[in-house]
Amino acid sequence: MKTYQIASVGYGGMGRWHHEGIVKTERMHFAGVYDINPARMELALADGFDRAYNSYEELLADPAIDIVLCATPNNFHMPLVCQALEAGKAVICEKPVAMSSDELAVMIETAKRTGKLFTVHQNRRADADYLGVKEVVKAGKLGKVFEIESRVNGSRGIPEGWRQYAVAGGGMMLDWGVHLIDQLMMMNDSPVTAVYCQMYNVNYAECDDGFKLQLTFADGLRATVEVGTSHYIGAPRWYVCGDRGAMVINDWNCNGKIVRATEREITFEEEIIYTKAGPTKTMAPRAKDTVEETLLNPDDFQADYDAYYRNIAAVLDGTAEPLVKPEETMRVMKVMEAAFESHRTGQVVNGSF
Repeated sequence: MKTYQIASVGYGGMGRWHHEGIVKTERMHFAGVYDINPARMELALADGFDRAYNSYEELLADPAIDIVLCATPNNFHMPLVCQALEAGKAVICEKPVAMSSDELAVMIETAKRTGKLFTVHQNRRADADYLGVKEVVKAGKLGKVFEIESRVNGSRGIPEGWRQYAVAGGGMMLDWGVHLIDQLMMMNDSPVTAVYCQMYNVNYAECDDGFKLQLTFADGLRATVEVGTSHYIGAPRWYVCGDRGAMVINDWNCNGKIVRATEREITFEEEIIYTKAGPTKTMAPRAKDTVEETLLNPDDFQADYDAYYRNIAAVLDGTAEPLVKPEETMRVMKVMEAAFESHRTGQVVNGSF
């Protein structure tokens, strides 16, 4: 079977991450690199690349290259991707795929016209925590899910470099929001009908260094997506509520639990909860024999990030569909644009996304 030859334009942190995954994939070989920083090309050669190109045009002119990986800052994606497609190359583009839905529309049109593969590296579709939540929700273990909260929190601010600049597509909505929204879209294909977003500028005036996004879906599901870079105490990675139970995943290692009702009839413990302001029966616990609690076993949650590359080879063989289709990323892009508009106006943005 053919081994497909890849060349990377850009060799920063994600370029090296791709290299680590692709060297495990027998069907692909990282053959070349072009980066505007000569030191990065020297690093790529030290990592085992066959050659460094003097220009992007020289890379595209190499008939041995089957696939171009676009791993540059976000504002360069659209022209570089279209140029590669026009040159007859298949393209893998880092996320976010574009700066706007208009740019993405141009990229999709170019791929269709040239007949070349164009896919996006939404690698966090393979995250073990996300796959665990998706499986529990799909299996109906929580009953009808009415609320999902998805969060990532840190306290180190935005990494140095282009992510701090709006012109380069910096900020947390484009950096992390694109992942968390994509995960929700893949769990629920019901249209998003309302978007409300508040963005933080705690330490960075130019780019959002955090945000809280609320989505309402046509089927009644409500979702909260929160990203923070100035949060010194992290909230659970996932909190999912259904009419028959709830699930919490506390961290990247998938530590958490599921609490489910064993019967639909609601009974309460006989005692009343007393607070300093008075008693409450509403918030008293259910009877212990009407619920069951299951601790999650992190070993049950497995991620396979290299499956993405195996799929690319199969797509080029003509035996599979892409795991990530550009039309799916368009839906995410539309939601992110609505989020920026909501923050700008302070209003809910209604529509069908």
